[in-house]
Amino acid sequence: MAIAVLPIASVLILTATKMGRTVVAPPKRKGPPVAECAPLLGVLPAILTRSLQDVICDQYSKLGSVFTLSSLGVKVTFLVGPEVSAHFFHAAESEISIGDVYKVTVPIFGKGVGYDVDHDTRNEQHRFFADTLRPAKLRSHARLMVGEVEEYFAKWGQSGTVDLKQEVENVLVLIASRCLLGKEVRDHMHDEVSSLLHELIGGLHLVSLFFPYLPTPAHRRRDRARARLEEIFSGIARLRRSSISSGRGAGDDDGDRDHDMLQGLLDSRYRDGRGTTEAEVTGLLVALLFAGHHTSATVTTWTAARLLHHAEWLHAATEEQRRLLLLLLQRNDQNDDAAAVINYDVLLRMDVLHRSVKEALRLHPVTPMILRRARRAFTVRTQDGAEYEVPEGRMLASPLVVNNLLQGIYRDPDVFDPDRFAAGREEDRVGGDLAYTSFGAGKHACMGEGYAYLQIKVILSHLLRNFELQLVSPFPETENMISMRPKGEVMVSYRRRPLLR
Repeated sequence: MAIAVLPIASVLILTATKMGRTVVAPPKRKGPPVAECAPLLGVLPAILTRSLQDVICDQYSKLGSVFTLSSLGVKVTFLVGPEVSAHFFHAAESEISIGDVYKVTVPIFGKGVGYDVDHDTRNEQHRFFADTLRPAKLRSHARLMVGEVEEYFAKWGQSGTVDLKQEVENVLVLIASRCLLGKEVRDHMHDEVSSLLHELIGGLHLVSLFFPYLPTPAHRRRDRARARLEEIFSGIARLRRSSISSGRGAGDDDGDRDHDMLQGLLDSRYRDGRGTTEAEVTGLLVALLFAGHHTSATVTTWTAARLLHHAEWLHAATEEQRRLLLLLLQRNDQNDDAAAVINYDVLLRMDVLHRSVKEALRLHPVTPMILRRARRAFTVRTQDGAEYEVPEGRMLASPLVVNNLLQGIYRDPDVFDPDRFAAGREEDRVGGDLAYTSFGAGKHACMGEGYAYLQIKVILSHLLRNFELQLVSPFPETENMISMRPKGEVMVSYRRRPLLR
C-alpha cells in the first residue's frame, strides 16, 4: 500500500502554441467512485430505511475500499481497511484535520478548550490529560475505583433482577465523581452532577451534528447543564486554590486530592508558564466526563451482555477470577477480603476479561466511524492498485462498523471470540497497526484507553466474583448509529454467591 500527496506517475506533455514553449503538467487522477443514489437526498433514504452500517457494507462490496457517499450536498469519502488508512491516521493536522470536524463539541465542552482552540494549544491540553492518566496515577485510581464498586454493589440484596445498563451507568458516575471530580463532588454534589451530565449527553442528537446551536429544547437543557457544571467546578477550583495560597491544609483527604484529575488539571501549566483558568479546567473535566462515561458505560454493558450470552466465555472469565483470587489470598494471607488484594497490578493480569472487553468493543464500537477532513488533496492507492485523488476539503470517514468485521483480518468476524486476541493468534496485530482502531490510532489515539479498561475491569471482575448472573431479557439490539448503546433495558437476574473458591 502506498499513499502519496503528490502524483508520481507519468506526466502529460502539453504544447502551448501561443507561448511557443512546452508546459509539463501532472495528469489529473480520477476521484473515488461515488455511490449511485437519489438526487439531492443522496443516501439518506437508504440510511433511514435500512441502516448506516448496511449502506456502507453494500457500497464497500460494490465499489471497493475507497468510495464516496453524498447527501444534501455533503460528500464523505470512506476509507475501508488498514491498506488505505495510513494517511488518514498518521498525517499531520495540516493535511488531515480532526479539529475541523468536531466543532460540534464546542457547546458541550465550552470555549477555550478542545476543538475551540488552535492545534498547538489543543496539544498542550492533551498533555495535561496524559499527565493525569499516566500509570502512576492509574494505580491510585484503581484503589478508589475498587472502593466505589464494592460500596455500590454491597447495596444489592441476596438476589434480584436489575437493569444492568442503568446500574453500570450509576456506578460509573460514582467512579467519575471520585477519581475525576474529587471528593467534594462525590460527597456533596454527586446527584446533581449526575443529573447535569445526563442532560449534557442528552443534548447530542443527529441534528446537533449539523446545527449544534439550533435552539431546540434538548440544546437549551444542554446549555443550562453546561453553565451549572461550570459554576460547580469553578467554585471547587477557587476553594482549592485559595486553600493552597493561604497555606491552609485540606484535611485528611489531601492525599486523595493529589490523585484526582481535577487537582491534576489545576496544577497543569502551559509551556509559557501560564496556569489553567477555571473555565479551562471546567471544559477539560466536561470533556473527560463526556467521552469517558459514555464509552465505558457502553462497553461495560455490551461486554456483560456478550459474556452472559456465551456460557463458555462466562465460565472462562469467572474461572480466571477464581484462580487469581485464590492465588492472591494465599500470598497475602488475607481472610476472605477480596477488596484488599484487588489492585492495579491484579487488574492487569485479568487477561481473559481484558480480551473479552476488547472483543465486545470490536463488535460494538462506541462510534460508528471516525471522521476527519482533508486540508490538502491526497492520493490513495487500494490493495488492487487503483489510485484515487481525494480533493481538498473533503470529509473523510474510517467506518469502525465495517473495519471491525473485515474477513481478511478477522476469522469468523461476526462471532464473539476473545481468543482471537490471545498470544499466538493476535489477529489484530497480523492485520497491522491499523487493523484494530476502536480506540483510534496514530496521532489521535485515545489517551484514556488505559483508564477505560481499568474501570470496566474493576466493575466486571467484581460482578463475576460476587454474583451468579443471568441475562433474562433478549440480547439487545443497538440503540442507534449515534449512541451505539444497547437498546432498551438489559435485564439481568443475580444471586449473591460466597467467595469464589
